[in-house]
Formats: sequence, C-alpha cells, structure tokens
Amino acid sequence: MTTGKDTDAALAMQMIAGTKQYFSTISSLMFGNGTYTPVQIEAFLQTLIDLRTAVDDAKAATKAKILAEAAQTPSLRRQLAAYVAYVKATFGNSPDALADFGLRPRKTRTPLTIDQQAAAAAKRAATRAARHTMGPKEKSKVKGTITTIVSQPSASTPAPVAPGPVVSAPSQGTSGGTAPHVA
Repeated sequence: MTTGKDTDAALAMQMIAGTKQYFSTISSLMFGNGTYTPVQIEAFLQTLIDLRTAVDDAKAATKAKILAEAAQTPSLRRQLAAYVAYVKATFGNSPDALADFGLRPRKTRTPLTIDQQAAAAAKRAATRAARHTMGPKEKSKVKGTITTIVSQPSASTPAPVAPGPVVSAPSQGTSGGTAPHVA
C-alpha cells in the first residue's frame, strides 16, 4: 500500500464510507489496544482529512501571496529608493534626522596625504608603462604605414607534382603465419 499525506487522506475518506456502510449498527469495535464506537472512528478519520485539507489550503494561499509579492515588489522597491533619495536630499548629512528614518549619513572621504598621493601617482605611471597604455593625445601621434607583399605566381614556377603510390617490399623473417602490414 502506498502511503503519504495525500493518500492517507484519501484512504481516510474511503474508510469513513466503509465504516458508515458496514459498522453503523455496531456499538463498539476493538482494535489497536482500544475500544471505539463508529462515531469516534469517523471523528479521528475526519480529523486526518481536515488537517490535510487545511495544509493544502494554506499552501495554496501562500503560493498566491508569494506570486503577489513578486509582482508588486519591483515597483515598490523603486518607490522606496526614490523616497530614500528624497530623504537624503532633504536632510543632507544630518545624522540625527537620518537615523530616525533608519538611514546613515554618507561617509566623508578622508583626503590622502602627500606621501599617499605621490605613491598613487607612481603606481599609475608604472601601470601605464607596463601595459603600454596611452591617452587619446598620445594615440593620435602614433602613425604607421602598412606594407603588404603580394606575390603573384610566375610562369617560370613549375606546377606541383602529385606523389605516386608507395610500395613496400615484404619483410623477411616473419613468423607466426600473418602477412606483414603494407601501407
């Protein structure tokens, strides 16, 4: 017998029908270390069905809500981003007011020291030299000529000759009764 949550619910429905048909006139049934009336049997079977139905309904409702969220979220996020930009533009870098909205002020850039600026300039120059990169002015100064050599076949050049078939002589001293391989 195949078991699963859906098959259990389907079986419970069939068991209720069978119980009503065959055991409705009996006062009690003994099974599973207990005594039950047909009404109690129908009640626990119906509980199993109701639980499965509630779960299926909740899953369907959840899927519908997920689809609704996926459909509406992109436009709502755009509105949120626009509102955040408005609040930041309105309050600038006022940390108290931005904190009330759950936002942080923009970090101020710390200026580089003279030593750091010199090191950065040296790194840029070294990178440009290593990669042979040029700016637009340097590129415009680079001029070159392309010389192509086109050779025409002359009449004095002989036509190529097709190779003939290769014939090899049978090798001597073979043993084993097989013929030697001939290419």
